Amino acid sequence: MTETISTSLDQSFLADFYRMSEFGATAGGGVDRQAATAADGEQRRWLQALLEEHGFSVQYDAVGNQFGLLETVPGAPYVLVGSHMDSQPLAGRYDGAYGVLAAAHAGIRLRAKWAQPGNGPKYNLAVVNWFNEEGSRFKPSMMGSSVFTGKLPIEAALGTIDTSGISVREALDAVGCRGNYSGPEASYYAEIHVEQGRSMEKRGLTIGLVDSNWAANKYEFVVHGEQAHTGSAVIADRKDALLGASMLIVAAREVAEHFTETPLHTSVGELHVLPNSPVVVARQVNLLLDLRSADESVLAEADRMLHERISEIELKANVLIEKQTSHCWSVTPYQPEGVALAADVAEELGFPFAKVKTLAGHDSTNMKDIVPTVMLFVPSVDGISHNEHEFTHDEDIAAGTRMLTAVVDRLCSGALDAGNQVAA
Repeated sequence: MTETISTSLDQSFLADFYRMSEFGATAGGGVDRQAATAADGEQRRWLQALLEEHGFSVQYDAVGNQFGLLETVPGAPYVLVGSHMDSQPLAGRYDGAYGVLAAAHAGIRLRAKWAQPGNGPKYNLAVVNWFNEEGSRFKPSMMGSSVFTGKLPIEAALGTIDTSGISVREALDAVGCRGNYSGPEASYYAEIHVEQGRSMEKRGLTIGLVDSNWAANKYEFVVHGEQAHTGSAVIADRKDALLGASMLIVAAREVAEHFTETPLHTSVGELHVLPNSPVVVARQVNLLLDLRSADESVLAEADRMLHERISEIELKANVLIEKQTSHCWSVTPYQPEGVALAADVAEELGFPFAKVKTLAGHDSTNMKDIVPTVMLFVPSVDGISHNEHEFTHDEDIAAGTRMLTAVVDRLCSGALDAGNQVAA
């Protein structure tokens, strides 16, 4: 932990954090507010009220991205700062939502500062709550920022359906969060997030300066079998889709265990079994499988090994495996001038800091491809994430908010404009 909570600004931020955590609260101490559900809509309206109370105007674009706009310099571009407030099912209170609230409080603090004579910024400020970053209800993940950055067509996003057949368009309309705002012109982007890992806690860091992301290959596989009676169907005749899916899951884990020097992470987080009856051999299984590594050559070799195993599984389980969709990204660095700026701020504030990498995807992964981006982490206790027991100390989220405020202040002043960068 860093320091005790002593200022009224910290206390105000923490009060709002715990109020925000009531939306979609679960009995286990976490939250469940998947994209465009009633709980997501409620917290979006709460955030809107908070921002409007402090002089921001709030707009929604066509895919449900929520922007709190503070136009101090008429006609100037915006520094965007934020994250996402949607969650996984039975998730923690911090993932994503902390970054949006920290952005809001950074904006509130800077508005007060900029109201003083001689303190005005060069760029405007937009707090953003990206739609469907988690991808738990609608796929792919990072949907809102993908549309904003031109990586995903808007009609493809709006037409995406959940497991109940409800489209993104219908879900957003149901919670009143689909607008016609075209989005602000972005000059820079900043985001703060909990680390979702143990490295910062182990190293005693308060601030992590994200300098690169891991690469990832994410696939949806469909295993096709043949429906049959679990009692009467002869084993040799069965085309068990669930058996094939299980073998694919084990294969992914065995591929991960093959790489001992350079880490490779693989997982299967979602299964849909048809007809999912206790006395029926499964005719079809849809599963989502991902592979991640900081070394693209390792990822490529792992991908090759996995696909090589598919033909073996098809033969052994007597099934057909179809690769339906994929969502991939490469190892890409965050702009070094942004990392240097953040390091300068952390040193000035007296926070222990170091460069770190992000294993997970974030909206900043998209934004850094179109504008210079600063990505920050605060530590996660025991690295727990996507879990109701996810936790970060109050002192650390308060320190992170102070850090983000100072970074955004510099970005809005033009500190990363040509000729103004901090030396790396």
